[in-house]
Amino acid sequence: MNVFGVDIGGSGIKGAPVDVTAGELAEERFKVLTPHPATPDAVADGVRQVVDHFGWQGPVGVTFPGVVVGGVTRTAANVSKKWIGQDVAGLLGERLEAPVTVLNDADAAGLAEMAFGAGRGRGGTVVVLTFGTGIGSAVFIDGRLVPNTELGHLELQGHDAETRASTRVKEEEGLTWSRWAKRVGRYLAHVEMLLSPALFVIGGGVSRKAEKFLPLIEGVSAGIVPARLENNAGIVGAAMAASAAGPAVAS
Repeated sequence: MNVFGVDIGGSGIKGAPVDVTAGELAEERFKVLTPHPATPDAVADGVRQVVDHFGWQGPVGVTFPGVVVGGVTRTAANVSKKWIGQDVAGLLGERLEAPVTVLNDADAAGLAEMAFGAGRGRGGTVVVLTFGTGIGSAVFIDGRLVPNTELGHLELQGHDAETRASTRVKEEEGLTWSRWAKRVGRYLAHVEMLLSPALFVIGGGVSRKAEKFLPLIEGVSAGIVPARLENNAGIVGAAMAASAAGPAVAS
């Protein structure tokens, strides 16, 4: 069964139909650049462009880079602050003329990794972290999601963690893999101190290059593995959420 998933990020908006029984994209994803400023109307236009590219008719799952409660955004990371307090499910539902389910972007990626990826079958506490424009987090306890944890905004050495250890910071500061891995290691050690997870799953686009930095991370006792769905996890998780919310209509 196919359901449509869209992943809104600080740099791009990407989406595709997803086979939610297999956890795989049913077609190659389509991406547009996130508009700047990333206001609600501008981003909604981008989401509509992605969905229209496939001629999709039916429910759509959408991720958002911030806290989402009952379809309303409570925070807005790396997008316009005009999103705060926005009924994003209603806005996008009206723009797409379809039922829309919205959830935090890292929570969506985590759902996909726990169902089909590196976290499948794992009990205890599992922390899924997505490194990109910022750092997203999804925490699972015995397979159940604790939503909207936003661990990327923990204070680390006097700074918001994602301003020190995100992939964007690595690129902007020209950090070597070794130097960046030290920062990531300090961040993971801090999260480990707070939550004592059995496993960290590292996602986001950088997960495709896991061999360049995961072996360099030190000072962490928990297991650390790359996300298997890599940067498609958010799309898959968004589609899973839409599927769980109601019957899907395949295009």
